[in-house]
Amino acid sequence: MKKVDIIRAWKDPAYRAALSPDELAQLPSHPSGILELQEEQLKDVSGAPLTIATAYTYANWRRCCP
Repeated sequence: MKKVDIIRAWKDPAYRAALSPDELAQLPSHPSGILELQEEQLKDVSGAPLTIATAYTYANWRRCCP
């Protein structure tokens, strides 16, 4: 697997989902480690239920970014 394809698989979930089982087996682990958090961990960090934090972020995303 080429380096470009590895990086794309790390960054692009749609591309990663399209890979065959053999290609996924060849894919090295991401250098930053596991990127997934459990819902309980997210609640602890946000201080609010996940659905509320997500809805607030979605509704107000234009305020922070031009």
